Amino acid sequence: MSDPVFFRHAASLTIADIVEITGAKPFRDGDLSATIEGLAPLDAGIPGTLVFLDNPKYAEDIRTTRATACLVTQRYADRVPEGTIALVTPEPYAACARVSAKLFPDAMRPGSLFGGTGISPGAYIHPEARLEPGVTVDPGAVIGPRAEIGEGTVIGPNAVIGPDVRIGRDCSIGPQATVLFALIGDRVILHPGVRIGQDGFGFAMSPRGHLKVPQIGRVIIQNDVEIGANTTIDRGANRDTVIGEGTKIDNLVQIGHNVTIGRHCVVVSQVGISGSTDLGDFVAAGGQAGITGHLKIGMGAQIAAQSGVMTDVPAGQRFGGSPAKPMRDYMRAVATLDRLARPATKKDAGPAAGGDN
Repeated sequence: MSDPVFFRHAASLTIADIVEITGAKPFRDGDLSATIEGLAPLDAGIPGTLVFLDNPKYAEDIRTTRATACLVTQRYADRVPEGTIALVTPEPYAACARVSAKLFPDAMRPGSLFGGTGISPGAYIHPEARLEPGVTVDPGAVIGPRAEIGEGTVIGPNAVIGPDVRIGRDCSIGPQATVLFALIGDRVILHPGVRIGQDGFGFAMSPRGHLKVPQIGRVIIQNDVEIGANTTIDRGANRDTVIGEGTKIDNLVQIGHNVTIGRHCVVVSQVGISGSTDLGDFVAAGGQAGITGHLKIGMGAQIAAQSGVMTDVPAGQRFGGSPAKPMRDYMRAVATLDRLARPATKKDAGPAAGGDN
């Protein structure tokens, strides 16, 4: 069986090119005309590759790397072996990402899985849909009446775009994704199986049964948002569900109706956000956090993994635990519980009852 290379590098880069792309400074003299053909982790770096050190946990691996160049902070630059060119930058990971985007541009945004351009004969496009020139539609995709799709967008196989949906330019809609009742900006990536715009979970509950509440809002996804595989975003009940510009949402996230997520938020896998909750700009929610409805999470707040958030979170605060509380209070409570749970030592027990010895 052959061993395919899924992402071939678009072009080789010299060390001088990398310095220009990243703004990194060579730590010592070296051959800036040396060529970089690919990337590697620190412990697997070989000639022709670029590595980086961003996490101090891997600092010892830097001493044995054989890579041609290493992006590194000033603190660890003197540990880079003589045969490797140290390129000093305050953000090695971000610098490596910029280089990787130049080497492997095809990995930046999913393209056609059918390897085609234009409209596949196996796609189903309603006559009233409007597609700008340069749209690619893979086999099995369904595009409903009056849908509008911008230039450079790729619609993956078996994706479904509902009636009147608007999708901007240079987007990627993954295989088997469904987009209903939604307006999507430019450069948005929806990974496979994403569900956008289905009914919110709205019922008027009573002892006689639960009356379905019509969900008549939309989903608004602004520019440069990326949404991971099998994430679901419900449309609004009576106002829109909104995902702000530049926000990154991981796989398997559930976002309820009427939720507003601000700009440049990060929402990690298996987070659940209940209806009508507002997240400010630059909020980060760790994996498996649960956020109940009708809350306000302030700008720049951070929610620890597996937290259960049941109250508003002020801007810039770090909350953790279940029920979630300020991180310092949560850690103090954990430490106290741990101390109480430990078996009592003789010293802890104090003098025995019953008199003097």
